[in-house]
Amino acid sequence: MLLYARRRRSRILIALATAVAVVLAVALTLALTVTTYDHTSPRAARGKASGSVAGAVDCRKAKCVALTFDGGPSLTTSGLLDILKRDHLHATFFLQGKGHIAKYPQILRRIADEGNEIGNHTWEHKVLTQIDADDARQELTRTQAAIEKVTGTKPILMRPPQGRTNRKVAKICRELGLAQVLWSVTAKDYETTDSALITKRVLDQTHRDGIILLHDLHKGTVPAVPGIIKALKQRGYTIVTVSQLLAPAKPQPGMVYRP
Repeated sequence: MLLYARRRRSRILIALATAVAVVLAVALTLALTVTTYDHTSPRAARGKASGSVAGAVDCRKAKCVALTFDGGPSLTTSGLLDILKRDHLHATFFLQGKGHIAKYPQILRRIADEGNEIGNHTWEHKVLTQIDADDARQELTRTQAAIEKVTGTKPILMRPPQGRTNRKVAKICRELGLAQVLWSVTAKDYETTDSALITKRVLDQTHRDGIILLHDLHKGTVPAVPGIIKALKQRGYTIVTVSQLLAPAKPQPGMVYRP
């Protein structure tokens, strides 16, 4: 009986030790992949920077918000560019390679020629945290090369698909000279064609120093943009690119910027 009790206690202790080990392993994995990369906010980045701001907008003084678009260029991008040009505004475009840059190089050229900011949104929109380092690097370098071929300049900004990043992705971005840009406002325009709903979602979430995420390739998005711009201006916002939002700070490779 005593031997049975000892064996049972031993099995319980082993099970407890195994459970603790699993919990610690999961916690360590989460810490390494989610919480330990370098990140900062636009406001904090500006606060640590010194010097003057090039251009007419100083977001240390103005009530700024950055307008960004993912997943283009596409056929609908031209209409968006017409709107921005009419309102004398510039946005940041995080562009995708396969089916986009490769298909619409002339629209990419127009984005650049009209003074908009261009970022990297990978070649095939693979979630970079779910693929190995070589494949993740290829997703970015192939897009860098395609953008440079058309515009003559490599981006210094990228946006990870689904906003998913970790230490591995940060290391690759640091090596490639790319700062990571997340967002604070999402209209989830990939799930609706209702332009009025897209507009409402943007306006409900927008605050000073925010970064708005939209997708110009979705049907309801571009029609919503004029109303979004008008309402933001009425609320006192100055619409800028991501780099303008950070200035006088310079985007740091590997760093994650999120409001």
